Amino acid sequence: MLKKFMCLMAALVMVSACDTTGTDDGSAGVDGAGAGGRMGVARPGSQEDLVVNVGDRIFFGFDKSDLSAEARATMDRQSAWMKKYPSVTITMEGHCDERGTREYNLALGERRASAAKNYLVASGISAERVRTVSYGKERPAVLGSNEAAWAQNRRAVSVITQ
Repeated sequence: MLKKFMCLMAALVMVSACDTTGTDDGSAGVDGAGAGGRMGVARPGSQEDLVVNVGDRIFFGFDKSDLSAEARATMDRQSAWMKKYPSVTITMEGHCDERGTREYNLALGERRASAAKNYLVASGISAERVRTVSYGKERPAVLGSNEAAWAQNRRAVSVITQ
């Protein structure tokens, strides 16, 4: 019974979060583009804009905190986006997979968040605009005890704070 209730609540939350701000003619906006064919246009400078048009997360190898070429490309896009919206500040969240101790993963998550922040700062973003926090293994994006789940949980995520 509790499971059914939780599923219903999750469905209600998703429905209430839907964006219905398309144009009057039902089109998706100027160019009709969007991630995954989404309808509607993300408000410029918003979290959704960051997610849809830039990418809000980067991924790491097992027990690693160095940025891959793919991660650096995402961080370059985030840097350009932050330069376009100079009033935006973010929190860079560091995350780990479930393996390892809580203490080790908190430290690894901090190294991941700091690596991402340092990349942004080196690209010209003020350090005052980027805060870091580590959640270690406490906030998995994907549940599961396999490589596919672990790979999605080894990440740093940019979250707009202002």
